[in-house]
Amino acid sequence: MARISPLDPNPFDREEKVSTAKLNATQYIVALVMLVLVSGLWRLQILGADNYRVLAEQNRIRKVPVLAPRGKIFDREGRILVDNYPSVTCFLVREQQKNLEADLPLIAQGLHIPEDQIRSTIKRFALAPKYQPIPLKQDITPDEQAFIAAHRDELPELETLEEQRRLYPRDGFAAHLIGYVGEVSENDLNTSKYAFYEPGDVVGKSGVEEAYDAILRGVDGSRDVVVNSHGKEVGMMGQELAKPGQDLKLTIDLDLQMAAEKALEGKNGAIVAMDPHTGEILAMVSRPTFDPNQFAVRLTRSYWNEIITNPNHPLMNKAIQAQLAPGSTFKVIMTVAGLQENMAENMHVVCNGGVTLQGHFFGCDKHHGLVDIHNALPYSCDSFYFTLADRLGIDTIAKYGHEMGIGQKTGVDLPDEATGIMPSPQWKLKAQHDKWYAGETPSVGIGQGAVQASPIQLARALSGIASGGALVRPHVVFPDEISPDMLQAIHDTYPGSGEKKVEISPETWQIVTDDMANVTQGIGTAAEAHLEGIDFAGKTGTADVVSGRKKGTADKATLPNAWFVGMAPRRNPDIVVAVLWEHGYWGNNSAKLGAQVINAFVTKQRMRSGNLMKLADSPKPAAPSDQTPGDKPKTPAANPAGANTAALEPQRGLPRPGAGGR
Repeated sequence: MARISPLDPNPFDREEKVSTAKLNATQYIVALVMLVLVSGLWRLQILGADNYRVLAEQNRIRKVPVLAPRGKIFDREGRILVDNYPSVTCFLVREQQKNLEADLPLIAQGLHIPEDQIRSTIKRFALAPKYQPIPLKQDITPDEQAFIAAHRDELPELETLEEQRRLYPRDGFAAHLIGYVGEVSENDLNTSKYAFYEPGDVVGKSGVEEAYDAILRGVDGSRDVVVNSHGKEVGMMGQELAKPGQDLKLTIDLDLQMAAEKALEGKNGAIVAMDPHTGEILAMVSRPTFDPNQFAVRLTRSYWNEIITNPNHPLMNKAIQAQLAPGSTFKVIMTVAGLQENMAENMHVVCNGGVTLQGHFFGCDKHHGLVDIHNALPYSCDSFYFTLADRLGIDTIAKYGHEMGIGQKTGVDLPDEATGIMPSPQWKLKAQHDKWYAGETPSVGIGQGAVQASPIQLARALSGIASGGALVRPHVVFPDEISPDMLQAIHDTYPGSGEKKVEISPETWQIVTDDMANVTQGIGTAAEAHLEGIDFAGKTGTADVVSGRKKGTADKATLPNAWFVGMAPRRNPDIVVAVLWEHGYWGNNSAKLGAQVINAFVTKQRMRSGNLMKLADSPKPAAPSDQTPGDKPKTPAANPAGANTAALEPQRGLPRPGAGGR
């Protein structure tokens, strides 16, 4: 204890003195602290009130997506091709404050998926917002739904979502035309085409599904649900309804499609049937096919490996992507070129099994004797067209080939159409850095050499020639099904030579179409495909493969490709068919396939016309009591279903299969 001095009169009156500087400093510090606190409270409670209110709401409100059903797809008569069916998908919600790693074994066991697959899925969505659910498994079974419901308390991160999933025809029917849907991949998301998509979105991957994805997919909605601290849904705050995708009516005729599918069954190749007046695709088949239903849910590795290792390329739409030598079908274009250039009408060639040109012997399969423009096409005499090609020259041949669309995309509204090749000196210099030699030209005249075309290119070329030079743009969706802006976007996305008029004189038009009609008659290479009572014209083609033709060999891969292009009637036709049968040997084999499609089309048209005539000739029913004089009596409509069924019954009177013909 401090000692008090006796000399101090009042020791308790003494004060400790504090410097003024320290006092002022303390006051400023206290004021600054109070200012910071007040400004912080102001920022939190006044300026940031709305923001923190939203964050607080998000702690108890979850946005659940409501997926829009894709639009359905119908054929030209309104018969459904692609439908939707109800499905349930399991999602993983990452907002729950749980150790997901500890739950993975139980989740994997209950959903019957490997743990590594779940980890890979979570990793793929690592950069996605936490509130975005991760799709774990699509199309879950009732047992898996029961597992999720039974483990709701211990696995609150698992949620289910009902959605509409694609249902495609069985057995790969029209698979290449329709296409399929699948989850957008990481590589897709890195491209500008999918800039507005998010991981987990389902998009069209090929065919119509891809080309018209923007209008088929619709607009997703959402539900704002209230959840408790365990993540369990306890109420709903509101919802934004999903907008279903637009339905599409295709130009495809289901009856013709079935006939074409049946004709090509068990074979590799393609068939295209088109209306030359409008460019409407009536049927499109490619073989081998695939099952698009396998892609509608998560694709299995085993099925994917089976598809990609198949040497016949099931995913390729050969109707628009096969680029092969067209063989003698190219002689139709050669005939037009020869007549238009005034070189073929009076030309005569003696065929003794071939001709010698440019110092080389070019062989023909038969000894046709004296050949002129009127029997050269029905005989498919190589000697005549070797000579014609040599006289025309490659520049003139290339000119007419380009005018007919060879070596150019047709502009069909389907993805990944091939361009083909129409060789010329300029093409060879650019592609092979070499000059063109005259000895190469005769092979081009018979559709061999470097010429490459797709079935749809040949169908369009024949359509233009048989229609007097009017070439149209092929399409699989009616233009009035979509808006003008969408139609323009489709044309911009899938450019082609479009609609155009090629100069063909009436004389040339008549000679060419008559010669093609003789192809399916007694002297022609497709005589066995003749259709009694039908004005059926066409041209066969037998195109050697790279390895060369080996007659009598068991190695099917060395057999020639069999082509046929045909139409009915011969001039201004209502239908044109192009057939490719890979390794089908002779072109007349493909002609018999084309005849089946033509016969189905004509039979259906005749039955429909007959039904309408019967209705027109039948007595008019008496006017019902509620009708007033002058009202038009109501008559029953024709039954298209009955006509369609009859058109698809086994065809009678078709020629007996046999050998021969090019």
